[in-house]
Amino acid sequence: MFDVAPTELMLVAFVALVVIGPKDLPRAMRLVGKWVGRARGVARQFRSGIDTMIRESELAEMEKQWAAENERIMREYPPQPALPAPEPEPLADTHLIEHDAAPVMVEQPAIVEAPAPKPKRVARPKAAADPDAVPAPTPKRPRKPKAAAAPVQDEPQP
Repeated sequence: MFDVAPTELMLVAFVALVVIGPKDLPRAMRLVGKWVGRARGVARQFRSGIDTMIRESELAEMEKQWAAENERIMREYPPQPALPAPEPEPLADTHLIEHDAAPVMVEQPAIVEAPAPKPKRVARPKAAADPDAVPAPTPKRPRKPKAAAAPVQDEPQP
């Protein structure tokens, strides 16, 4: 969009340094940075709005094409009348069933009691200690006394 060569950029920086001065130059650069950021944000928002409008117009155009194609297909292949539902076939054994006959009584089955299962064997605990008792702390071994270090004697100096 804007073409700024490095030499032009250096010339603008030198003029800004001379006109604004080294003391106020950082504040001015910060202000210019804020304005450039705002301008970029507005440009980004404008570009996204344009892209959204283009996308919506393309979708509307595609929907028109799909509707035209669907209409053409429906003209070429009109819907056929629905076929009648098939008749349900009668059950094969329905002529054997007498609907007015009394129910047939059958002999009730004999109920035989099964033998009671043997009780499972329960393992006994190894120790007969009280389960709620707190175990006694293990006694600590006494520490060995440290050997006394031999006194260091200074050697006589000649």
